[in-house]
Amino acid sequence: MPVSLAGDPGSPARQTRDPHARQRATALVLALAVLWPLAVLADFKPWRLFEAGNLKVMGLFLAGFLPPATSSEFLGLLLQATLETLAMATAGMALAFVFAVPLACLMTHPLSISRIGPGPGRWRSESLRTVARAVLTVLRAIPEVVWALMLVRALGLGPAAGVLALALTYGGMLAKVYAEILESGDTRPARTILESGGARTAALFYGLLPGNAQELASYTVYRWECAVRASVVMGFVGAGGLGQLMDQSMKMLNGGEACSILIVFLLLVMLADALSASLRRLLA
Repeated sequence: MPVSLAGDPGSPARQTRDPHARQRATALVLALAVLWPLAVLADFKPWRLFEAGNLKVMGLFLAGFLPPATSSEFLGLLLQATLETLAMATAGMALAFVFAVPLACLMTHPLSISRIGPGPGRWRSESLRTVARAVLTVLRAIPEVVWALMLVRALGLGPAAGVLALALTYGGMLAKVYAEILESGDTRPARTILESGGARTAALFYGLLPGNAQELASYTVYRWECAVRASVVMGFVGAGGLGQLMDQSMKMLNGGEACSILIVFLLLVMLADALSASLRRLLA
């Protein structure tokens, strides 16, 4: 058995330098060279937060949020707005899921039968993927608040516009990420099923989902959490829910009501975390 000597340059005792130190230093310098001009362009000066005048203004603003509003009348409105927000986010995610899954399956290359070998249908499959990718790009590029502004004009004030706005934007996001998750795992079982004459559904349920179910569930719950937060912004344009209640409280300079609404949002985020952890344990 060979024994490494302390004087040997190749021994572990002499290898005190990081062999990748130069690459890491180069990457750090390049990152700073790129980020610094961007920070200057964005006028990013975080030290201004700690100036005496700014600290006083922020302190007075935060002090106006205490104590939280606890009147029975407001808590009733808060409960109604919370249920409306949950309904809006859940219904929007359900609609997004309905059309995101077929688009994700269409874009997932391991589920493509035409890619097994040369055939007349391969160009049609690639054309469909190109169209689907373009549709998803348009859906993701337009923010949900823009969809909400347009839909409020058509459907009127209320959560219906928020549901459709979430479905359009989040459907594009879900489809894109679902396809990437399914392609990033082990695709050999799915290819084997297709090459053996199996259907796409069998390749999806038995070849791809078992190894990616946890990540898919975690991302879906995360997007539901994002949908709950997005309802705040859409509420400012008349889509209802907690956002509309927050808009009214801020316009009336009622910090206590705004604080109570923020506490509810914190509880909803904690609920989403607990739900995600439970799903991951269930699918483990």
